[in-house]
Amino acid sequence: MPESSRPRLRGPGGELARLMLAQLFLNACFTGTRMAAPLQALRLGHGEAAVGLLIALFALAQVFLALPAGRYCERHGLKRPIAAAVVVAVAGGGLAAAWPVFPVLCVGAFLTGGAGGVAIIAMQRHMARVASEPAALRQAFSWLAIGLALSNFLGPVLAGVVIDSAGFRAAFLAMAALPLIGWLSLRGAADPVPAAPGGTGRSAGAWDLLREPGLRRLLIVTGLLSACWDVHTFVVPVLGHERGLPASVIGSILGAFGIAAAAVRLLTPLVAAQLREWVILFGAMLATAVLFGVYPLMQAPLAMGVCSALLGFSLGSTLPMVMSLLHQLAPEHRYGEAVAVRVIVINMSSVGIPMVSGLAGSLIGAAGVFWAAGVMVGAGARLAAGFRPQA
Repeated sequence: MPESSRPRLRGPGGELARLMLAQLFLNACFTGTRMAAPLQALRLGHGEAAVGLLIALFALAQVFLALPAGRYCERHGLKRPIAAAVVVAVAGGGLAAAWPVFPVLCVGAFLTGGAGGVAIIAMQRHMARVASEPAALRQAFSWLAIGLALSNFLGPVLAGVVIDSAGFRAAFLAMAALPLIGWLSLRGAADPVPAAPGGTGRSAGAWDLLREPGLRRLLIVTGLLSACWDVHTFVVPVLGHERGLPASVIGSILGAFGIAAAAVRLLTPLVAAQLREWVILFGAMLATAVLFGVYPLMQAPLAMGVCSALLGFSLGSTLPMVMSLLHQLAPEHRYGEAVAVRVIVINMSSVGIPMVSGLAGSLIGAAGVFWAAGVMVGAGARLAAGFRPQA
């Protein structure tokens, strides 16, 4: 894309604001449903292993759909994939509202998760067309990540409040309405015709991207960070249910994570030129390891909320850095596939972590799950240091 046709990145102008709002409402449907569905399953009497399976289904769809979605976005741009994602997300929320029983919740989780994955791939690929310089990439992805982080606040908090005031059916209906607002937000966004893909055999070559050592290291770091995110998402509702906390309080604890992640990302566009990706990633992984060590010791909801917010600051700072590095390391004509491979990696974690955490939680308790995740991310911090520029 010629430089003159790229939107200005000094702030969330028209194009970036539309993308932020669309990301906000589409992902809020995903995060709110992911909080409400496990609570409904627990209320129905299902155990931790079943809840872990349910949460895993939100990610399983993205594992299967990521590469086809990435190639579809390369061919069709932004709006057609987003329109499909909106239809599927509305259907998932509507089914859960109509029949809030465990098998239908599983179907709704699969549909909502798949829709969320397609939307993220489409928007992140589109953002890569906005800027090419590293500082501009960090800035652009920071603005987009603000919408993503706010969705982690809006979805759980809205779902929790509606559950307590009107019940689970109303909460699932509210989640189903959010993607429609996201689509309205996106209607005025530019959607240039994608360039014709070069070469053949791309279907067989997506995993060739992993031959690049830097990209492979980045995907491992991404997987570790995603695992920590998923452990927090899974264990907090279980802990809250065990301690008898209302759904609105559980949603607020998770929402504190999202609002903190949004707050830290508000700073990133302002200092993008001064940031170094490896420093942020290394520091965030060490901070996450420490927080996971103390989190299960917190008993009061306020203390849990503080830990959740601090984790939001830590993990929330990493997404713009990861996406900036990804688009520096991946070939320009394969941005869509590179984003899709990243989505597969993080969702393989999101499939496995809830199920493993559910089984492990029944054996070693929620505290043990937190501590194991902390050791894992702390040990992996040295991989982030590998992105330090060589003298």
